[in-house]
Amino acid sequence: MGDAPVTLRVLDSLTGVDAAQWNNLSGGHPFLRYELFRALHDSGCATARTGWLPQFVTLWDEGGLCGAMPLYLKSHSYGEYVFDWAWADAYERHGTRYYPKLVSAVPFSPITGPRILAATPALRAALVRAMLELARKTSSLHVLFPPENEARELEAAGMMLRRGVQFHWQNQGYADFDDFLAVLSHDKRKKIRQERRKVRDAGIAFRHLVGHDIRHEHWSFFNRCYARTYRAHNSTPYLNLAFFEQLGSALPGHTLLIIAERDGEPLAAALNVFSDTVLYGRYWGAAGFAPNLHFETCYYQAIEFAIERRIGVIEGGAQGEHKMARGFLPTGTWSAHWLAHPQFSDAVENFLTREAAGIAGYMDELNERTPFKSRIQDPGFRN
Repeated sequence: MGDAPVTLRVLDSLTGVDAAQWNNLSGGHPFLRYELFRALHDSGCATARTGWLPQFVTLWDEGGLCGAMPLYLKSHSYGEYVFDWAWADAYERHGTRYYPKLVSAVPFSPITGPRILAATPALRAALVRAMLELARKTSSLHVLFPPENEARELEAAGMMLRRGVQFHWQNQGYADFDDFLAVLSHDKRKKIRQERRKVRDAGIAFRHLVGHDIRHEHWSFFNRCYARTYRAHNSTPYLNLAFFEQLGSALPGHTLLIIAERDGEPLAAALNVFSDTVLYGRYWGAAGFAPNLHFETCYYQAIEFAIERRIGVIEGGAQGEHKMARGFLPTGTWSAHWLAHPQFSDAVENFLTREAAGIAGYMDELNERTPFKSRIQDPGFRN
């Protein structure tokens, strides 16, 4: 780290951290911004009470914050999207505690982005060493959805890599939605037009609200729809109205709320977070039913927004082969894992080797089912 003295601090709160210094380290990624983490913590969504105790690893020099990693002490595996329930069950069956564990992630968000927030190799290595040292007091460490270059850094530090698959839409410089449809195969193009026509024939129109155009009544409606969707799946919502409103207020240039209306009354809504280069589809919900409402609200309206704003990629979130028929292609994701127990570590390493071969075969199979008339550039495992 050179001659300048650097101090390590583990923080259970970002209070007192300079927002500008944090955001400078995060490189402008909307899901790594100081304001988003503060909204998660201040709203009570990601706290010790909900099983997400912040343990952020930070480095400081005479100029202030010079390195950071978002890190949480977890008492469960909810809200992570890289599933390790079988590992936890194996620990329990053998009378060994799996929780608490350490997780470096953006809570409730399967979003690829940097986790090692530092500019120099020495500072980055110091953050990883500190994180691994903290992990020795727990069962394990899990770094979720880092870019491939960071995954390789973590592998070099002794962590095991795991692959996953998401479905992302790529903007090939389309002039409009019809230009996008033109590159799809005939059956996919016909299907999408039929789905969109049914939504229009049902008298449903859409509004795109960005930033400060999203008022309290819009957030309140969206939150009701979001909670209703979770209840319909017998689940408890991770987020709340306080989080959504704080997010919209703190990051107005990054929030998009798509609202579907029928006869002037709100029917459904989808929340997206975006930057100049990527739009992240996050949550949706509906107060009533209409055929194909989900596809239109979450996918086709988002594609129209991305084309209009010249945004290059839409990340559609976790899972969902059905997205391929809407022009989303399989894209690889990464996670890195370290387990303190040697025997369990060996067993997981063997499992990950077998799983990686299966994922590679699955990707090959998916790429053979392209929805396009001719194969566009395969994003593969993105850097």
